[in-house]
Amino acid sequence: MLTGIVVAVSVISGVGLIFLVLMHSGRGGGISDLLGGSLGSVAQGSTVVERNLDRFTVAVAMIFFFAVLTLDLRLQ
Repeated sequence: MLTGIVVAVSVISGVGLIFLVLMHSGRGGGISDLLGGSLGSVAQGSTVVERNLDRFTVAVAMIFFFAVLTLDLRLQ
């Protein structure tokens, strides 16, 4: 049962991580430009939306890392 929960968490966080990475703007913009992510001033640096997206991406990446690590230790 616990293994199934960890597998579900790792799959959901993995798909979420892919989506969040695609949301980041690259050199020429990204998917986040379509959703209004580029409304901030260029001189201001990163906008609040970009900083929050960065924080959320790091949090989901940590959840994914620990879920995969737990799954590895559980299946040994």
